[in-house]
Amino acid sequence: MKKLQLTTKIFIGLALGIIVGIILQPNPAVATNYIKPFGTLFLNMIKLVIVPLVFSSLVVGACGMEDVRKLGRIGGKTIAYYMLTTAFAVTIGLVLANVTNVGGGFSIPVDAKVEIAEAPKVIDTLLNIIPSNPLKALVDGNMLQIIAFALIIGAGIVGVGEKGKVLFNFFDAFAEVMYKIIAVIMQFAPIGVFALITPVVAVNGPAVLLPLLKLIIVVYAGCILHAALTYSTTVSIFAKVNPVRFFRGIAPAMMFSFTTASSSGTLPITMKSAQENLGVSKPIASFVLPLGATINMDGTAIYQGICAFFIAQVYGVDLPISAQLTIILTATLASIGTAGVPGAGMIMLGMVLQSVGLPIEGIALIAGVDRVLDMMRTCINVTGDAACATIVAATEGELDRSILEKRANAAK
Repeated sequence: MKKLQLTTKIFIGLALGIIVGIILQPNPAVATNYIKPFGTLFLNMIKLVIVPLVFSSLVVGACGMEDVRKLGRIGGKTIAYYMLTTAFAVTIGLVLANVTNVGGGFSIPVDAKVEIAEAPKVIDTLLNIIPSNPLKALVDGNMLQIIAFALIIGAGIVGVGEKGKVLFNFFDAFAEVMYKIIAVIMQFAPIGVFALITPVVAVNGPAVLLPLLKLIIVVYAGCILHAALTYSTTVSIFAKVNPVRFFRGIAPAMMFSFTTASSSGTLPITMKSAQENLGVSKPIASFVLPLGATINMDGTAIYQGICAFFIAQVYGVDLPISAQLTIILTATLASIGTAGVPGAGMIMLGMVLQSVGLPIEGIALIAGVDRVLDMMRTCINVTGDAACATIVAATEGELDRSILEKRANAAK
């Protein structure tokens, strides 16, 4: 009997988790107390390798660029792609919200209060990118500072040439150790996915979801539309890759991110899928994907646009075209402004609401289903990271197309 692929096992774990979650809806405490801890343990194992993986892989990725000019060129392509697709994403979200009249006819209590973290000022974010204490950044898991420190170290190694080879070999070996640990952890992914999705379904039953079902459907439709239009078009035109092959190759990361709702937590699987399934070179994957896990928020941008329109309609506030353009600009810039901040999606929504004069208390309207929305928007964030890596690798001549051909032939 042919051995099941990891993608299939993860899908089975996801399906079983949904079924068991539905069965346990009358008594969600069983799922929360006895099943969720296994998911938490799995997430802790993933978190264990995130910081060392991001740091070592970015150093290796920067060194793999061979010279600082190439590093700057690839960095420019990466950030430009992330910013443009984020703008497209929030536009798609607002168009769908207008067409579907997402918040029309809703009568929801608005006296609830939701506490969110204060959004950082843009100037503070820029100043804090360079860590005054890099070791503290590593301990705290401040991803923007870790990325900056890793790129500086990588550029320094490239700059000193032959003398830096010893340090490069250390980080290269360290990264390989992280990949091996990840490979072992991933064998438990189906169990982890099952344990993570079961309590979500058990706690968020139909009683919670049905009143906001239209919002959920529109957000999910926006995310799927963005993937089908933006990612399919860009990988097809710029990377000359069949979109079906692309989505099939990144499927393990998509399913895992959908369950965990964490781009950083999915990073090891995204890197593995990009290299082994899509043919992205190790230096490109090591540079583009950790950066994307921090600043690329296409799915979150779609969520911002739709939820802002939804909240405006519930409060009876008209959003003219000028206000919607402000939402597009704010959500695009906020994707970097809130990078590395816990609860970034909620903070971004608060910034968007404030930018167009909507009451921030409106976040309470969607707080009950935010976890369900977070799953899909994270899935799209991760897919966008992989699309960018594929395109950058193709334009730099570092995409191994033989890997794509082998997988296509194996699927026949």
